[in-house]
Amino acid sequence: MRANPATARVYRIGVFVVGLVVVCGGLLLIPFPGPGWLIVIAGLAIWSTEFERAQRVLEFVKRHLRLWEEWVKRQNPVVKALVGVVGIAFIATVLWLTFHFSGIPGFFPDGLESWMRNTARI
Repeated sequence: MRANPATARVYRIGVFVVGLVVVCGGLLLIPFPGPGWLIVIAGLAIWSTEFERAQRVLEFVKRHLRLWEEWVKRQNPVVKALVGVVGIAFIATVLWLTFHFSGIPGFFPDGLESWMRNTARI
């Protein structure tokens, strides 16, 4: 495929478009709990198969994620717990804001839904 300049160009454009769709989808999901950043990194991995700059960005991201993971592992249990609590608080805040502006899903149990409506008034 790469031997033929025309197919190589079409392939690179295809890789760019697929990576762009994956990265944009991940960016849209970042504010919500779930794999938003993981999807962005997957898009970077797709781009890195053809684009050197994407390879450098992906290596930068992987290096810093490893550093963060190693830093957290070295911390005492109190700091680890604090990191966990901050993460849970962030996710809870994002969920609350999502439900506040878009409404509470109908599949939630009635008791939980009424509790969420009461806390939204506070």
